[in-house]
Amino acid sequence: MGLLRSETMKQGVLLLPPEDARAYVDLIGQRLKLQFEDMNQKEMRRPYRKYVQRLDEMERMLRYLTLQVGAVEGCEITKNCVQEFIDGSGQYSMDTVEAELTSVYEKFVEFTGNNATLMQEKAFTQEEIQVARRAMTLLVKSGSKQGLEEDLLDRRLGAVSGVVATKDEMKLRVAIFRASRGNSLIDMQTVGQFRDPKTGEMVLKSVFVVYFQGVGGSSGSLHQKVTKVCTAMGVSMYAWPQDHADATKRCMDLSKALRDKELALEGFMSFLRAETGDLCAPPRAGSNSKIEEYRLFCLKEKSIYSVLNCCTDDMLLRVNVWYPELDHDDIENVLKTAMFNGKSPDTRAMLMPMKGKAKTAPPTYTKTNEYTQSFQDVIDTYGIPRYQESNPALIATVTFPFIFGMMYGDIGHGLMLFGFGVYLVMRGEQFRYTIPPLCEARYMVLSLGFFATYAGFLYNDFFSIGLPLFESRWEKSATGEYSPLETYDTKNAGGGGPYPFGVDWVWAGASNELLFLNSMKMKLSVCFGVLQMIVGVLLRWGNAIYEKNTIDFVFECIPMMIFMVCFFGWMDYMILYKWTHPIDNPPSIINSLICMAMGQPDLMPIYEGSVELSKSLMLYTVISVPFMLFPKPFLLLWQHNKAEKAKAAGTYMDVEEASGGHGHGEHEEFEFGEIFIHQIIETIEYVLGTVSHTASYLRIWALSLAHQQLSLVFFQKTLDMGLMMATPCDPMIKECPPLGIWDMLPVNGLILYFMFGAWFMVTLAVLLGMDVLECFLHTLRLHWVEFQSKFYKADGYKFEPYDIKKLVTPGGDE
Repeated sequence: MGLLRSETMKQGVLLLPPEDARAYVDLIGQRLKLQFEDMNQKEMRRPYRKYVQRLDEMERMLRYLTLQVGAVEGCEITKNCVQEFIDGSGQYSMDTVEAELTSVYEKFVEFTGNNATLMQEKAFTQEEIQVARRAMTLLVKSGSKQGLEEDLLDRRLGAVSGVVATKDEMKLRVAIFRASRGNSLIDMQTVGQFRDPKTGEMVLKSVFVVYFQGVGGSSGSLHQKVTKVCTAMGVSMYAWPQDHADATKRCMDLSKALRDKELALEGFMSFLRAETGDLCAPPRAGSNSKIEEYRLFCLKEKSIYSVLNCCTDDMLLRVNVWYPELDHDDIENVLKTAMFNGKSPDTRAMLMPMKGKAKTAPPTYTKTNEYTQSFQDVIDTYGIPRYQESNPALIATVTFPFIFGMMYGDIGHGLMLFGFGVYLVMRGEQFRYTIPPLCEARYMVLSLGFFATYAGFLYNDFFSIGLPLFESRWEKSATGEYSPLETYDTKNAGGGGPYPFGVDWVWAGASNELLFLNSMKMKLSVCFGVLQMIVGVLLRWGNAIYEKNTIDFVFECIPMMIFMVCFFGWMDYMILYKWTHPIDNPPSIINSLICMAMGQPDLMPIYEGSVELSKSLMLYTVISVPFMLFPKPFLLLWQHNKAEKAKAAGTYMDVEEASGGHGHGEHEEFEFGEIFIHQIIETIEYVLGTVSHTASYLRIWALSLAHQQLSLVFFQKTLDMGLMMATPCDPMIKECPPLGIWDMLPVNGLILYFMFGAWFMVTLAVLLGMDVLECFLHTLRLHWVEFQSKFYKADGYKFEPYDIKKLVTPGGDE
């Protein structure tokens, strides 16, 4: 898998013939792993920028068309057929796609503009019809009590009519009354909801008409004032018919115009459905919709020309690339056998290895699979490993879910989490494009659930209940107290062994259960914490050995291991010794460690001769600190002076080569003061950090205790109460009431049903929601800080080859 150390990388120069450069980059993006460097970054030369600009314009048209298609009911765009697009993308050409997109876009723009105009005209026509209908009602023939026709003709009354939003009726009345000083008559009639011509929204409308005395028609003073008020209010105004016949004729003419506009709108919708149907239809069986194919094509072509913009333009396009050393032969074979449109290119691309030492550090490329990728992502979130630095992801694939399981250990909750992980694994492909994070995390969730279940069996905790999986090693006496079985060898003298696996189920509910489990889990946390930190120091050894850095190995790695093992390793040994060697009056490990560190006499040794050994170990612990602090800076100073003398004599040797280190960029000026201060900081950080980190692993015990107690409280306050709750017909009640309705109903069953619902909901919300997240975050902290700080620099940068499939996959180009 290559997780412990990244792949060996090579830098080379890729030469591309200009006439087939696009085709070669397309081939590389589909079949090879090459990371391109920008050769034009300083000069900002972009020889293919015109192609990128054309593709930007095509993407703009696609965004517009996608919005139009989304507005049509029943039209759905088929997406996420990534491999089908890659297999069939060769049938598209930039000129053809651009021409078709431009044609469809221009049609949509033209018809959409016409449609918007028709919709507005239709809305105006509908409003004017309502005005004409109101006029037909008011302007009846002379002789009617409600007629105004003769008054309009004989008394020369002026009129202003239109349509106003019903909610603005009172504002319009008040404004007209003030403007005309009461010399006007206003008629308003609510006519229903209509589309507003200006906003396009459905609004409740009212028809209004204002009568006033006016000489000279529209030039009258009152007419101008009323018109000005209506214009300020933003209402739609329409001419008021002169008489009943005029209103009738206008209503007929407007109704005919409205039908014509509706026919035109229906024609537009038919065109829109036909065009959107063509855009949503797959161009070939099993592929995306045409509009999605075009979007992916533009995305792919834009990336290709962006790569070409990184090349220097000469007789051949030239660009520096990084690639895995093991892939060199495959790369050359693909470039030599490439064929485009059924024929071989006139000039073939070539990959020439770069001579000399690279100016920059190689990128870090770690091969992963679907299981290990999620753990690698967790590590990469903290920082990318330095090139060929020890990668903690390999260790994390086991330690991360195991430590989570120690925090979360519960058989029931672990099985529920494991079941959710199984579901994600089985349905992973369905979430790959809809909810990518769930697809990516499916194997991690599965591992977390498995180890949580395993730790639950170790703790023998099933929703806070102990499971009698094996025969207990304790028996209950008549007084209610527990004592060991006669066959149980409590002295570990060769008799009957303890409980076969995990914690004896009799401890569940015991009066001293919490005291016993706290002691056990606290010591387990410390033991595994120290073990993981020792592994971290061993990985530091691996880094120093691989880099052939003798100074770091002798004066950092070895003293760090001595410091860790002689003090904290001795603490773990005492814990294990007490577990395997029963002692009548067992000593306190904390007291023994204090006596060891302070040089005080230990009056209660763990075994005979342990005090002398602890003194020797403490001496080694103290001596290791100055070995970490002083030698390295002075040895680096000596090597620097030696290199300077060699340089002056003409036999220069790199200081980093002399020390066995690997360079990571340009040489920096040697500053002894900075190096010495840095070494002081690292020594203090390791010494004090190791103490605090060991204590930090107690969060495993704390989280496990919190989970167990929450589970117990939730069970006692829900299911346990439902099981213990008595009803009037309960035979345990001495004075039972007469037989009645209570005897006819399963009251206990109903109570237990609702109690189970409450227990299940709070379990999902707290223990399977917040507690899982809490344990995950604390496990993450233990790996990032306590474990990785022992060896992990995390100052590398990721190998990101040009990959078309990753680019066109949803979320892959982020």
